[in-house]
Amino acid sequence: MIDITARGMRNRNSSVALGFFDGLHLGHIEVINAALARKDLAAVVFTFNNKTLLPKFSTRENIITHELKLELLSKIGVDYIFAPDFAEVQDYSPEEFVKRILVDKLNAKYVTCGYDFHFGKGGRADPTELCHICRKYGIEVCVLSAVRAENGEIISSTAIRKLIKEGNVALANKYLGYELTYVLEVEHGRKLGKQLGFPTINQTIPKGTIIPKFGVYKSWVMISGHIYPGITNIGVKPTVNGENAEPNMETHIIGWAGDLYGLRTRVILREYVREEKRFASLDELKAQIKADKELCMK
Repeated sequence: MIDITARGMRNRNSSVALGFFDGLHLGHIEVINAALARKDLAAVVFTFNNKTLLPKFSTRENIITHELKLELLSKIGVDYIFAPDFAEVQDYSPEEFVKRILVDKLNAKYVTCGYDFHFGKGGRADPTELCHICRKYGIEVCVLSAVRAENGEIISSTAIRKLIKEGNVALANKYLGYELTYVLEVEHGRKLGKQLGFPTINQTIPKGTIIPKFGVYKSWVMISGHIYPGITNIGVKPTVNGENAEPNMETHIIGWAGDLYGLRTRVILREYVREEKRFASLDELKAQIKADKELCMK
């Protein structure tokens, strides 16, 4: 996969999937797969860098990083990705967006988008207007309907964020089509876990990234291509830090021992186990961690 900001499309005609794709969930994948289906055209994804804050959001709560988005897009077979910052195109009229991006930049002949896609200054244009403008340039447009879960709920980034904040990462993962993943640098902590017999890695979830409900989760940890089960605590660790500490992510890796300080390590959340709570003593905390470990190994 090539970022066309560096090379451009040159003389290749393309099939373009349009969207922010902030979660790259199952609904987004339908839009992208529709573009991939045109085997006679180069498959392009037009999206935005995840550092972008779209007008419809008051704060950034990215479900995945831009790097992980690129990784997943590469795995599903996208040929090119164009991901400008929103500020670069926010003042384009709908006509300018089609002409300057789809026609001049991407040589688009086929375009796909979701039923709720909006574009142009102020997001005032919808898929109906996209079809109208593209028709003038000989571009075919495919508008995808909502993808629904088994319970009938529309799969959306908003619904997934709600599930993550509720701690229901198991269902969020089903909506995503992959498991909620954090790839973060391992930092030095207080090494209390090691003293208790359960060494951990400490990672800070960066601002702009969604923070799951505080508590303990079953997890996977990937180290040098191998996957280990883990116990991940997300929160402030009130037993040792008090209630007002900054939240972080701390993981005990089952069946592994070593030094990961300074390395970007992948932690994958699987299932919520219990709420974070304050314990009366470190012995009580140690007993609970032991019980959590036994549960996470099942």
